Amino acid sequence: MKLKHLAAAAAFVAAFATTALTPAVAETFRLSHNTNDTTTWQKGAEKFNELLEKGSNGEMDVRIFPNAQLTGGDQMKQAEMVGRGALDFVVTSAINVTPLVPEMAVFSLPYLYTDYDDVDATTSGKPGERMTEILAEKGIVVLAWGENGFREVTNNVHPIKAPADLAGLKMRVAGPMYIDVMNALGANPQQMQWTETFSALQQGVVDGQENPIGAVIIPQRVYEVQKFITPWHYSYDPIFIGVSQKLWDSWDAEKQAMVRDAAQQAMTYQKEITREDTAKGLEFLKEKGMEVYEPSAEEIDAFRQATKPAFETWAEKVGPDLVTLFQDTIAAGDKPAN
Repeated sequence: MKLKHLAAAAAFVAAFATTALTPAVAETFRLSHNTNDTTTWQKGAEKFNELLEKGSNGEMDVRIFPNAQLTGGDQMKQAEMVGRGALDFVVTSAINVTPLVPEMAVFSLPYLYTDYDDVDATTSGKPGERMTEILAEKGIVVLAWGENGFREVTNNVHPIKAPADLAGLKMRVAGPMYIDVMNALGANPQQMQWTETFSALQQGVVDGQENPIGAVIIPQRVYEVQKFITPWHYSYDPIFIGVSQKLWDSWDAEKQAMVRDAAQQAMTYQKEITREDTAKGLEFLKEKGMEVYEPSAEEIDAFRQATKPAFETWAEKVGPDLVTLFQDTIAAGDKPAN
């Protein structure tokens, strides 16, 4: 009898030890983003998952869905789904959230920015904080800002050197603000999901498009279906990692801090590789057969003047006070403390 008790006790201890050493089953979360699995968006999402797994000791896992698969390819719906708790995480760009939060168009106002210093002053400063507050009102917690980049124009008809060169061109655009910008330039804008754009360019349904070099044009192989590119830096587009407020509120402060830190590290990495790819992008595109036209300062100013009506229209829509906050931050050169 005594041996039986000893055996039972030993079995209990062994079972307990096995249970203690076995990691908890990972909780899987869903993350949706706009582009395919070759882009820096995807790489940033993968880095986020890697850091979450490490930070949670394997208890958190993120399943990544590129090409807005969970919304049937509709990149505009992703943020709305996160806001109501139907989706856990999203990596999306500011312009794609404008149907839900019109104020997000402020980032992409034509010729608001001149360089990365201007950009970083806003995303890491008071403007970024204000946009985070506005998104929170829609049930989206912004964890970190990343980068889509300065949007450059490509087409298959001729080099774009002046506003007149856009006249009549059928241009794919991502959102309502860009419709007004292209109209101001005399183009024929066509709003279209990104998942439909490559084939539309290939088949001649549209003549051109505008997107960042490092984050989209190169990894999405736009150079295979476009002949001409003009780096005119007319509009900037940040991305961000957002999480459902409902999910966020279910975590304690320690877990929230870990998730936010993972997101910030992931987006810092994503921004770095996007800027690296952009810096060497024009030479790469030349090698791939694209004709690059780099406009002068005077030519850039002509585009700036031509897009002023769209700037003023959208400045009124997003709110003059918000636009002033961005402009004042840029003018002051306010940089985040290192």
